[in-house]
Amino acid sequence: MKEYLTLREIQSDLHEGSLTCVQLVDHYLERISSDVHLNAFVDVYTDQAKQAACLVDEKIKNATAGRLAGLVVGLKDVLSHKGHGLQAGSQILNSYIAPYNATAVQRLLDEDAIVIGRQNCDEFAMGSSNENSSLGAVLNAADNSRVPGGSSGGSAVAVQAGLCHASIGSDTGGSVRQPAAFCGVVGLKPSYGRISRWGLIAYASSFDCVGPITKSVEDAALLLEIMAGADNFDSTVSSKEVPSYHKSLFDWKGKAKIGYIKETLDSESVAPEIRRNTLEVLDRLRAEGHEVEPVKMPLLNFLLPTYYILTTAEASSNLSRFDGVRYGHRSSEITDLESLYKNSRTEGFGDEVRKRILLGTYVLSANYYDAYYTKAQRVRRLVREEARRLFEQYDFFISPVTPSTAFKIGEKTEDPLQMYLADIFTVQANVIGNPAIAIPNGTDEEGLPIGLQIMAPYFEEEKMLKFANYLSSVINERKPAFSN
Repeated sequence: MKEYLTLREIQSDLHEGSLTCVQLVDHYLERISSDVHLNAFVDVYTDQAKQAACLVDEKIKNATAGRLAGLVVGLKDVLSHKGHGLQAGSQILNSYIAPYNATAVQRLLDEDAIVIGRQNCDEFAMGSSNENSSLGAVLNAADNSRVPGGSSGGSAVAVQAGLCHASIGSDTGGSVRQPAAFCGVVGLKPSYGRISRWGLIAYASSFDCVGPITKSVEDAALLLEIMAGADNFDSTVSSKEVPSYHKSLFDWKGKAKIGYIKETLDSESVAPEIRRNTLEVLDRLRAEGHEVEPVKMPLLNFLLPTYYILTTAEASSNLSRFDGVRYGHRSSEITDLESLYKNSRTEGFGDEVRKRILLGTYVLSANYYDAYYTKAQRVRRLVREEARRLFEQYDFFISPVTPSTAFKIGEKTEDPLQMYLADIFTVQANVIGNPAIAIPNGTDEEGLPIGLQIMAPYFEEEKMLKFANYLSSVINERKPAFSN
């Protein structure tokens, strides 16, 4: 079967009769089976996917199919899918079955998407490499000795390796965009509040966003359009009207004013190939007539500390519900209520999750609340105000997605600081709530994918997607700096 870049191409063949959804599902099931070593899926819905494919084929024949007919999609193991396992990569939710569909999932199903399985992720979405899952590490399909990025690593690898056409992940500090960059695919983080979080297992509630991972900007735009919008189950979701993102995608006209942070590109921590590819894109944009200027962000050095203080604090609060009482793992070594809590949580949570819960509990404690948590909230407000001022002058900010290409499995597990620095370019969009997208930007000398990030003003996804689609065509026209 040929490789499809967009859902539009799939649907064209479906309507011509040269392809069926049953054939699509069978193809992806074969690919999942042959690439099982990648560990991208933790549960494959073989029978259900085949049944759904038959139903969608009938709808296509009857001209009643939804907008996502022919889309075979995987779900990150943090999104609730009724009647299926939901584990968040953790043993504390072993054997838990989701009682309802997440709003984002339900909207996909309503448009006839076919869910093929549940995808591996860092435990409770805490990680930058997908090595923290209790269900084993995910391998990068470009080089099996490398990480795929995290926490949506299984979701990115599934698209990269052709195990499904698209995936739905979550992004708290770059967890859609960073693995997308490591795997050479598109990853979209919408504005905070654009997509409902109902049915998403919470890591840090004021940062978490649901987002698609796809092969094209076009499909990312369509999936955002379908998942976005008001939801009575989520009081933080916006009631703003959802534009027809995918229909206006090819309407990019005019010239943009683009900012980039020169100091980050000059940093020794940025790999030479990433710097070169990013600067080449900026030069191409100048040649196309766009304004491209370096900008200064005085609070840039405070982003990572602010992010990790606030997210660990929220994680400490959110994960307190996993206590062995109502659902999930319960220790067999119980003598009283205290031992029930302590032993169940110690046995059920992995090292990284326990570490972040402890850090969050520390910064929320009475003696340190003002010194850490309150101060971090103030810095977050200042960062938002700074970004708002800059976006009054610029249409977009462009940066690398990551300082390096995919690193070796186990390379950074003993150095948490180096692991956390993998998120240095992505956390800003979560701290301020703005939309950002990662698109492929060539490869390095070892054939490992490089990503480029575009960040836009709050709720300006439509403009960002148009520009990202245009910029993807600009990038694809150039000769890559390196080839596989």
